[in-house]
Amino acid sequence: MLRNFDEMVEKVKGLLAKRTVALVAAEDRHALEAVLHAEKEGIVKAILVGDEGKIRELLKDLNATGEYEIANEPDSSKAAYKAVELVRENKADFLMKGKIDTAGILKAVVDKERGLGQGRLMSHVAIVEVPTYHKLLVATDGGMVMYPTLDQKKEIINNAVETLLKLGYERPKVGVLAAVEKVNPKMPETVDGDKLKEMNINGEIKNCIVEGPISYDLAIYEEAAKIKGYESQVAGDVDVLVVPDITTGNVLGKALIYSAKGKMAGIVVGAKVPIILTSRGSSAEEKFLSLALAAATS
Repeated sequence: MLRNFDEMVEKVKGLLAKRTVALVAAEDRHALEAVLHAEKEGIVKAILVGDEGKIRELLKDLNATGEYEIANEPDSSKAAYKAVELVRENKADFLMKGKIDTAGILKAVVDKERGLGQGRLMSHVAIVEVPTYHKLLVATDGGMVMYPTLDQKKEIINNAVETLLKLGYERPKVGVLAAVEKVNPKMPETVDGDKLKEMNINGEIKNCIVEGPISYDLAIYEEAAKIKGYESQVAGDVDVLVVPDITTGNVLGKALIYSAKGKMAGIVVGAKVPIILTSRGSSAEEKFLSLALAAATS
């Protein structure tokens, strides 16, 4: 387990081979700033894909004096395909969004002939460091799948578990969130939570412990579970919170950041390589930590 992002960053710095990020439409000040910071910290190397003239202007404005590899492609859609091509040629290890819409970069990623699909569901994995919790916490999926089916929730769990295994976890603890802990046919998320737990017990979902349905307080706070008489290895020690829909995941992530003073890193997983799709409004710290996460799991 990782207690905080400092441990994750140190883990990345300890990698023998430095990972390379392809920054798509790199003429974006904040994204470029994050990449330069990560490069300075020894976390990544970078290939800057986009309008070379604008990129060089930004580099000069940011007082970046080093030599940077630039793949000139002023058209952002073509830049996305160029970055995907760099991954397919093993010249880059993961992608990051710059001055391009999310749909634009994903179009290139999912292209059946030239993309990075693996025939798997792609989902968003957000890792949060919250001052009041004893280790890093994963919330999924608050960014890709709007209303996941039972089978999609199974894949979302597999994606999150695979990510944590790459970070050195042995058997992550997964909580399938609901408002209550008992199965209620009128509350589909409780039914799904129970079925996903059964899948885990039966060996259909591997390398983790799945508990569900479970409420947020029981997953996070062991004392609450004791008061309610809820016995589970996951209670009070959860690693992964599986939300019922994208809205819940989005609200949970933002609440942890803006109300609980948390720090976040996020990547999309399920393709051949991690993809960083942080919004343009995300903090420089979130972009930097997302780079570290992608480097650690690519």
